[in-house]
Amino acid sequence: MLYIFDLGNVIVDIDFNRVLGVWSDLGRVPLATLQSRFTMGEAFEQHERGEISDETFKEKICDELGLLGLSYEQFAKGWQAIFVGVRPETLALMQKLRQEGHRVVVLSNTNKLHTEFWPTQYPEVHAAADHVYLSQELGMRKPEPEIYQHVLQQEGFAAHDATFFDDNAANVAAAQALGINSVLVENKDSVPHWFSALK
Repeated sequence: MLYIFDLGNVIVDIDFNRVLGVWSDLGRVPLATLQSRFTMGEAFEQHERGEISDETFKEKICDELGLLGLSYEQFAKGWQAIFVGVRPETLALMQKLRQEGHRVVVLSNTNKLHTEFWPTQYPEVHAAADHVYLSQELGMRKPEPEIYQHVLQQEGFAAHDATFFDDNAANVAAAQALGINSVLVENKDSVPHWFSALK
């Protein structure tokens, strides 16, 4: 069996409000203003596909949010603040699955700025996976069907022999449409409970 795990809020807790909080402090723009303006729009998606540089992404986001005085270093500091910490229960399950002979991979919508940070902060993520697939390296992102098909092809598994865990309903629906057994992760207990229910 192939098990495919998303990264954010599946293996590692993330919180966008932490990002906006740092930017608010450094850019002297009220947090509520940033929260009302921030969207995962075109620049966000382009960055996750690796289509624009970190510097271009910074300029676009700062323009959208009105953070005109923010330096690149300040922007990056805020962007890295998204990571809260790993979910040890999920990592333990990933390791157990591999010990049982299953194939375990990570499939994450992410970007160059974040991948310069989390692999060094959380080396146990790479240690728990057979392979890590990242959107900005593949030039495509979830929920685009091609990214799931790419993983299945690379891993040599049919859709019905794969199970996918993600915290985004659209990503889960897209995988299900391809015939992949998919689980919506709503909190830190979702993955452990799903495996417990199999027994």
